[in-house]
Amino acid sequence: MESNTGNEGNVVRSVQVIVVGAGAAGVGVAVALSDAGVTDLLVVDRYTVGASFALWPAETRFITPSFPTNSVGMLDLNSIAIGVSPAYSLEVEHPTGLEYGEHLRGVAEHFEVPVWEGVSVETVVRTPDGFHLHTDQGTIHAKYVVWAVGEFQYPRDSGFEGASLCRHTATVEHYAALEGDDFVIIGGYESGVDAAYHLAQRGKRVQLLDSDCPWESEDSDPSVALATFTLERMREPSFDSHVELFADTTVTKVEAIDGGFQITTADGHTLHSPVPPLLASGFVGGHALVADLFEKRKDGYPLLNQHDESTTTPGLYLSGPAVRHGNNIFCFIFKYRQRFAVVAKSIATALGLPAEGLETYRAWGMFLDDLTVCGEDCVC
Repeated sequence: MESNTGNEGNVVRSVQVIVVGAGAAGVGVAVALSDAGVTDLLVVDRYTVGASFALWPAETRFITPSFPTNSVGMLDLNSIAIGVSPAYSLEVEHPTGLEYGEHLRGVAEHFEVPVWEGVSVETVVRTPDGFHLHTDQGTIHAKYVVWAVGEFQYPRDSGFEGASLCRHTATVEHYAALEGDDFVIIGGYESGVDAAYHLAQRGKRVQLLDSDCPWESEDSDPSVALATFTLERMREPSFDSHVELFADTTVTKVEAIDGGFQITTADGHTLHSPVPPLLASGFVGGHALVADLFEKRKDGYPLLNQHDESTTTPGLYLSGPAVRHGNNIFCFIFKYRQRFAVVAKSIATALGLPAEGLETYRAWGMFLDDLTVCGEDCVC
């Protein structure tokens, strides 16, 4: 991998395809592009490969299990490339963020993905023959751009008055290091329950609030309902005895009062926390940085054509958890990796390449041909 930590001035670098982001989506789509025959390729990241995963709280683990199934023609749920498995390389079923970041670095090295680290993309400008990416290391020109920035570095820290007084779970390094014995957590999906679980394991009392009731959802899609791994944790004795669940409870205000914090809900009730409430409100996503280059769907996510390309900016593709088609949410690795070959084939074909190396993807159950999934209930 190529690393650059210094400032080389306003040097222009030109490539056919640039992938912005060296996380699971960025490295995965880069491997697919390479398999499609794209050789003039560059991946850039403002930090390092897998840096977002290294920011996870130390105790947090993947809710999707890893299992080496390559021998029977199936991919590990957390694999981003054919022939690799985090379960095999890490020998763990539910990796931590640090472990998975290590796995991504190994994948990038194994497939010789050209990565330029320490490059912060500031603006993306459409030009007659492609794009100019203005970075802190100079301007990079590319004919095609794949935006694969991810989400974890962009926590959603708004939504009600006083939200800034809370601490987003994405900023917690270790739940074991949090001071206090009583906690209020706002948000009851995966990250909220994860925080409550680890605090309860340490004998802390937790009040967990959510505007809905995700722990009783009957939906089978883990993108909108809690994962089995999470539901199992909620049945553990420590969770049952230390965590109080508040369903259908919308927070409207948080105030600093008498050395603590008062949480007011939509029905007029108040709760008190001696420490800043933990905010488990999800992420705004890195696609917001290039929002002006995409049309918006009704739900605010980028509108894409059947190739995962912007409908208003030809040559700009999206890869990762922000991909949406109709009512289908591709927010897990095992979901959005299905789109890697679609993006790679579209770009390779536009470059006049046969993309024959992608035929293997079809055999592994991954999308290769364009897939239009919008139906009557499409929310585009």
